[in-house]
Amino acid sequence: MKRLALLPLTALLFCACTGTVETLPALRLAVLEGGGTTLRTVTTGGGGDGVRVTPAPVLGPSVTVPDGVTVDPLPGRGTRLLLTRRGGLESRDANLADVRPFAPAFDAPGFTPPCFVTTALNAARDRILSLSQCETGGVLNGTQQLALYRTDGTLVWRAALGGAAVVTGPDVPPVRVAAVRRADGVDVAVVARPALGGGSEVLRVAATVPGADRAEPSQPVPTPAIRDLAPAPNGTSVYAATDTGVRTLGTDGAPGEALAAFGEGRADRVWTSAGSGVPGRTLIAAWRDPRASGLGSEPLRLWDASGPRNEALTVNAFADLRDLTFAPDGFLYALSATALTGYDTVIGLGSGTVGGTPNWRPVTLLSGLNDARAVTWLVP
Repeated sequence: MKRLALLPLTALLFCACTGTVETLPALRLAVLEGGGTTLRTVTTGGGGDGVRVTPAPVLGPSVTVPDGVTVDPLPGRGTRLLLTRRGGLESRDANLADVRPFAPAFDAPGFTPPCFVTTALNAARDRILSLSQCETGGVLNGTQQLALYRTDGTLVWRAALGGAAVVTGPDVPPVRVAAVRRADGVDVAVVARPALGGGSEVLRVAATVPGADRAEPSQPVPTPAIRDLAPAPNGTSVYAATDTGVRTLGTDGAPGEALAAFGEGRADRVWTSAGSGVPGRTLIAAWRDPRASGLGSEPLRLWDASGPRNEALTVNAFADLRDLTFAPDGFLYALSATALTGYDTVIGLGSGTVGGTPNWRPVTLLSGLNDARAVTWLVP
């Protein structure tokens, strides 16, 4: 398994003229913590053999942000991130400076100012989908609105989704979104939201007139509970974390067969390398929230869908896994509420495939975090 296959960025590749491997440049991780109020960075040490993460990681700048929700990598050279806040979207450079706001999402009749709750990028990394829903007393009860952006911050379309049920309880599935592109080139938003009476319902949203700046939702499709969504590498389909495994959503919105590598047990989160902006591999990770199982922790499992074995390997057990990003250095960076840890997927999957105990070469990059929420990678 070659690490260089994971490095699509020119700065992370080997010398084309000689074919020799250069020192792997450092990679920067941006972490949203403090319950969404602080954005900070840590830079890995790189390594002369393209594998090590030594010398020790270096702490970078930290900035205060208002009402942060999540962070994602923007396409290109990997030097800018996308910060989703309740009140809007913005991009920042690798030093968390040079703030560039995105276009206003809902400055049109019939729409309300944004209260963003989630964001997702498509597999091609050229569309950004954000969902807004305001709350009262901590309960999301406002009209759901979608904004689809280009990565330069310009708006493609907006949409209003009626009929969102206000569902409360101890195990209500969350609202999740994903962006795909149909075979005819039309961008489609996939929305999974809780349904009255239990389970979820899925809507597909797209512009019905080419070039229109307003999109229309389909009728909701009732489904079993959907806990999370992540884009598949083909860009046209979506993986869903459900109570019966990780499944591919059909074009009608209904979950299909479970991915055998993860079995048919409950999954609360699912991530893909395509969703992290790392093309060229088909890595899928899934995790069950131990609050659902009653256990103290649950394993994070990783599968290489293009590899030789049809079984997900256990990376580590987590009591409170908040986010995860696959990075172009071949590492998986897992964020708990209090720590950020890197795991070498190249060595880990390689050692696990030959029958031995997987060696993930874990390294702790940050500890002592306070209510961390999201992580993404950057090139400093």
